[in-house]
Amino acid sequence: MIFNSIEFLLFALVFFAGWPLLKKEKNLRWFFITAMSFVFYGWWDWRFLILIIGSGLIDYVAAIYIKKFRLTGNSF
Repeated sequence: MIFNSIEFLLFALVFFAGWPLLKKEKNLRWFFITAMSFVFYGWWDWRFLILIIGSGLIDYVAAIYIKKFRLTGNSF
């Protein structure tokens, strides 16, 4: 999706119209911004979504382990 295309204009309109509606719903707001990010990045080539999802899952699991080992004081 090129920034000066009609597709990007429509994408931006949908995003900025939906964002204020989700102002009070924290979990729904996170889902919306994640879904819109996947649409934006997947528009170019959907196969790269696997890379983004995989990277996000690795970061999520690493953060859980960092928190766990920091609280208990354990080390490898």
